Amino acid sequence: MADNPVAYPDTVSLPPLSRPKEVEELLIGAIDLHCHSGPAAMPRILDHHDELLDAAAAGFRAVLYKDHFYPGMAHAIILEKLFPQLGVRLYSGVALNNASGGINPHAVDHAIKLGGKIVWMPTLSAANHINVQASGQAKTFPKTSQKMLDPMPLSALDANGKLTDDAKKVIDLVAEADIILAGGHLHVTEQHILFEEAARRGAKKMMVNHPTYVVGFCDTDIRQMVSLGVMMEHSICMFIEGKPKKFSSDDLAHLIDVAGVEHTILSSDLGLLGSQRPVDGFRSITQMLLDLQMPYASIRKLIGENAARLLILPAKPVIGAA
Repeated sequence: MADNPVAYPDTVSLPPLSRPKEVEELLIGAIDLHCHSGPAAMPRILDHHDELLDAAAAGFRAVLYKDHFYPGMAHAIILEKLFPQLGVRLYSGVALNNASGGINPHAVDHAIKLGGKIVWMPTLSAANHINVQASGQAKTFPKTSQKMLDPMPLSALDANGKLTDDAKKVIDLVAEADIILAGGHLHVTEQHILFEEAARRGAKKMMVNHPTYVVGFCDTDIRQMVSLGVMMEHSICMFIEGKPKKFSSDDLAHLIDVAGVEHTILSSDLGLLGSQRPVDGFRSITQMLLDLQMPYASIRKLIGENAARLLILPAKPVIGAA
C-alpha cells in the first residue's frame, strides 16, 4: 500500500480491513481490466500516473485504462517507457462511441495496430444506454465536466434485427488480432446476437461488462453466454462502499456461482467521483471475498488470473497466502 497516496476531493477512504495481510498478499499479481483513471471528459479522482503508482505499490501485474471517448494506448506506452522499474504492464483499447465514429472498423484497426487489447461496443452512445438514462434507471452514472454534444444512438443491429456489416467487420478484426470483444452497454438482446456471431466467426476472447447494470442480463442470460465461452466482468465499484454501490456481497456470491469462477472477472470500474481509488476497491472486494470464505485460489482467478488469460500473459508462480 502506498505510504502517502495523493488525496483527491470526492474520494471514499478505504474502510478498515479485518484481514489486511491476506488482502495484500492476494493482490500481488492482480489485474484491473476496467480502470477509469484520467485525464477524461468526466471528472476523475486520479490520473493514469497516479493509478500506475498505486498499482505498483500493491504489486499489481497489469492495468487496462478505459475511457468512453478516446483510446488510451498512447498513454499506456509512454507511461511504461517512463517508469519501467515499476514492473506494471499498461494497456488500453477503444470504445466504439460517437467520438470514435461509432461501430467503426477503421477505429478498431487503428487500435489493434497500436497495441489495443480490447474493443468495447458502444457504451455512452449505445441506444440502450441512452434509453436507460432517459428512464431514470442510471441516475448515478457519471456526467462529463462540460456539456457535450448529445449522443447519436448506436446499435450493432440493423432495422431487421441482424448484425450490421460494420459490426461483423469489427468482429473479424478482433478475432484475427485475438483481442477482447466486450459488449459495452448494448442491450442483452443485442449481446446475445453479437456474441453468438462472434463465436461463429472465431472470436476467442469475449466479455460482458457489468451484466446486471444497464445491459439487463438475468441468470439465464449469463449461463447462455458462458456456454459460448463469454466471460462475465463484474464492476467492483457496485459492490463496495461508495456512490456507485448497488449490490450486496450476497449478490456477488450469487453471480460468481451462476457463471462459475473460471468465467468471472472482477474489475474496478473505478476512478469516478464519490468512490474508492481503483486499487483500494480491489482491497475492499478481496476482503469481501475472504468474508464469503472464497478459497484463495478462486480469489486469485477472479482478480487476476482470468484477466491474465485474456491479455495472453504467461502464468506466474503463486506468491503469498495459500
